[in-house]
Amino acid sequence: MLIDDAQWQRIEKVLPAQAVAKPLKPRKLLIFNRNVEYDGHRASILAGSEAFRQFGKKTGAFEAIISEDPSMFDRENLSQFDAVFLNNNVGSCFTEPERRKNLLEFVTRGGGLMGVHGTSVAFTKWQWPPVEDWKEFGHILGARGAKHRGGYLNEPIVMALDDPAHPLLDVFGKESYTWSDEIFRFHAPYSRKNVRVLLKIDTDKTDLSTYKPGDADDCLRDDSDYAIAWVRNYGKGRVFYSSLGHSPHVFEDAKMLRFYLDGAQFVLGDLPVPTTPSAYLTPAMVAQEKLGWRLGIETYTFHKFTFFEAIEKTAELGLPYIGGLSFMQQVSKDIPKNFDQNLNDDELLAIRMKLESAGIRMPVYYAQTIPADEAACRKLFEFGNKMGVETFICEPKAEQLDLLDKLANEYEINIGLHNHGPEISPHLWRPEMVLALCKDRSKRIGAAPDLGYWLRQGIDPIEAVRILKDRIITIQMHDLHEEGKNGHDVPWGTGTGKAREFLLELHRHNIKPTMIGIEYAYDWFESMPKLTKSIEFFNTTTLELTAKP
Repeated sequence: MLIDDAQWQRIEKVLPAQAVAKPLKPRKLLIFNRNVEYDGHRASILAGSEAFRQFGKKTGAFEAIISEDPSMFDRENLSQFDAVFLNNNVGSCFTEPERRKNLLEFVTRGGGLMGVHGTSVAFTKWQWPPVEDWKEFGHILGARGAKHRGGYLNEPIVMALDDPAHPLLDVFGKESYTWSDEIFRFHAPYSRKNVRVLLKIDTDKTDLSTYKPGDADDCLRDDSDYAIAWVRNYGKGRVFYSSLGHSPHVFEDAKMLRFYLDGAQFVLGDLPVPTTPSAYLTPAMVAQEKLGWRLGIETYTFHKFTFFEAIEKTAELGLPYIGGLSFMQQVSKDIPKNFDQNLNDDELLAIRMKLESAGIRMPVYYAQTIPADEAACRKLFEFGNKMGVETFICEPKAEQLDLLDKLANEYEINIGLHNHGPEISPHLWRPEMVLALCKDRSKRIGAAPDLGYWLRQGIDPIEAVRILKDRIITIQMHDLHEEGKNGHDVPWGTGTGKAREFLLELHRHNIKPTMIGIEYAYDWFESMPKLTKSIEFFNTTTLELTAKP
């Protein structure tokens, strides 16, 4: 036992009897307890470790491995875990570049990361104020720093539920909650464009009168947005953070402990919850979350611009998703190269930071060429995991599918078989052809239909959905001004492409594509108003779908 009997009895009294979610498979959680040059959270760290360990043991939700050894972040050691709990860590917990890279890629490829309280200054050089030692970590977590009212280790606040219907907040019963702790206030890189806020300071019910502009503690925010806890995705990774936990009483409170344990099940992958950043939460976006749909821009729409400019245009349209492109487009003026697996780690970092600054994720990526040999193909998949890609869109040769199926399951990246016309895609242009190639292969191989090419070849998109069904992995959606080979893009719902009927058919079959991508291949430099109309059409349609009983 890591703690004394009296403290354990207080924790045991409030420890949930069962987990909210049944594990999909045996889970392992690494609880990392190392602090550097600071030991003020020791009691809380030990209480949290013991609470999590005993809960996992009692319910079978996970096996907790507790360690202070940085070698746990060697790639072969880290690979055995489903999630990492950085338990109130302060300072440069480990400095080796390779171990930091391993943790980064563990998250971007789909692992879980949990942090509480002092984790917001993990990987800093500890002094006051802390000195940044790994900038990207603050973006992964969603915040940096530990600014709080001087001398207030137990500041009384009232917490409001920022998103009362969110599943992780069920324990609070849609009611605000009184708390006292060392309360952090975050500035950049914290942003509602990147995180789904769960708890915040209720500024109407909490005394903030001591906050002064320019004070030494720098607690004041002009927007009065004092977030306390949130979830997010970084790449494919699942991240949960709460700033509460300076002292161990957070693990002795029934509701807070349940909240933290549910958060652990989220990062482990057993409790799916919505993570769309709070800044995007319109009624239409909530409807799309219910449907399991994500609307984004396919970069080919903006291939006349750099990828960085495409990101900016996507942000201007108010969309949180973009699809990457391997050819016909330079990354930026400073990176005048194609966006592909040949970029170095610093260049990929610059791209991740550009996406992060815009509040945009890249779940799909069009790979024009699939390498012929396995080693080169693995380099493409490693690149995909560094960028958090969920689905590659590509047009491989039939003989490459065995290798792609193998790597798709190993790297957990789907393969969407893309169709151009019969001249370019002689073995992929009809849905029946794609379905035949998927036979006897895993569900990670499927279709990435381009509706524009279907429509130009006289293929009815509604019938195509009925043929492919759950083999549809991701979609590049178009509507055309007329049927046949001369049709060009028009805003969705204004052409001959049966856009509304297509979305209804997807819903009937419960198809949840990686992304429903707008690929507008017309009026290259004047497409923004048309894209806005397509977005409005999609929003209206999804609201109608979720309004039906």
